[in-house]
Amino acid sequence: MASTRVAVVGATGYTGEELLRLLLHHPAVQLTYLAASAKWERPTPVSDVFPRFVTHLGCSDLLIEPLDPARLLKASDAVFLALPHGEAMKLAPALVEAGKRVVDLSGDFRLRAPSLYPQWYHLDHAAPAWLTDTRVAYGLSEWCREAIMKAKLIANPGCYATSILLAVLPLFHAGLVEDNAFIVDAKSGLSGAGRKAETSLLFSEMSQNLRAYKVNQHQHMPEVLQGIEQFTRRQGRMTFVPQVIPVHRGMLSMIYLRTRATLEDVMAAYQRAYPAERTPFVRVQAGRLPELCDVVETNRCDIGIMHDGSGQLIIASALDNLTKGASGQAVQNLNLMLGYPETAGLV
Repeated sequence: MASTRVAVVGATGYTGEELLRLLLHHPAVQLTYLAASAKWERPTPVSDVFPRFVTHLGCSDLLIEPLDPARLLKASDAVFLALPHGEAMKLAPALVEAGKRVVDLSGDFRLRAPSLYPQWYHLDHAAPAWLTDTRVAYGLSEWCREAIMKAKLIANPGCYATSILLAVLPLFHAGLVEDNAFIVDAKSGLSGAGRKAETSLLFSEMSQNLRAYKVNQHQHMPEVLQGIEQFTRRQGRMTFVPQVIPVHRGMLSMIYLRTRATLEDVMAAYQRAYPAERTPFVRVQAGRLPELCDVVETNRCDIGIMHDGSGQLIIASALDNLTKGASGQAVQNLNLMLGYPETAGLV
């Protein structure tokens, strides 16, 4: 398997650290450039920043450096951008024009309408033409495989969006959701907020606590509705209550909807959408709801179905917000772009 020179920009955040964990085991990747931001003070051995990686072969030679776009171009064939919202839109177009393959883990290219960015991300898009450029693909791997394989820039989905879309798209595609309406009660680990100093994320604030936030105002909400329309041509109606829980990583989305379908019809819709030979990272079970411990530090999304026969359907969708919800799906997308086995470097 040929080796690809890979750079990670934003290597000091949680998703950047997770990318390092995965890429250090990837059989076809050579990590050649790690950058934090332009404000990073000096090149620092990655083993000083993340001591747990010191035992990996070659890791001691890697430095995390201040971002230098010229050096980034010279040192890489493919680039992961794990930066705050608003930063990748300034970097990615030039990287693509220079012939690089890019996977962006922020929200900068997820929404197709520039007018949505001031409302949901509180910024104006710096490169609006790229939102509909044919070289850009939305990176929900199981539903966009062919587009990803042709793309130069991948908009990696948000963690909540991945959890919800993987769970509801088969039902919308089959026309099984009554009134196209559903309710999502989703709980995420603290790492979903990123590595930052914020009072609400302190141990003393979150220990033995649970808090809802951005109710019906979370930026992944328009992404979910856009995905439903894109893949099923239906207009979804969504109520969304995201919550943060006092665990480091993991996400569980409980989804409630009405359907006239039988459990057999529901499971058939999932089996058509996720055949085991083509979708190795999605597992669907009837009668058992997944737990966080089933999926943490894996690239899997486990989906459980409960149907009482009265028309009420309960769906649980569990994934690791840092892996399948971010860095793992990003590696999965890079594998598809470069023609590597989809599972390379992933479990």
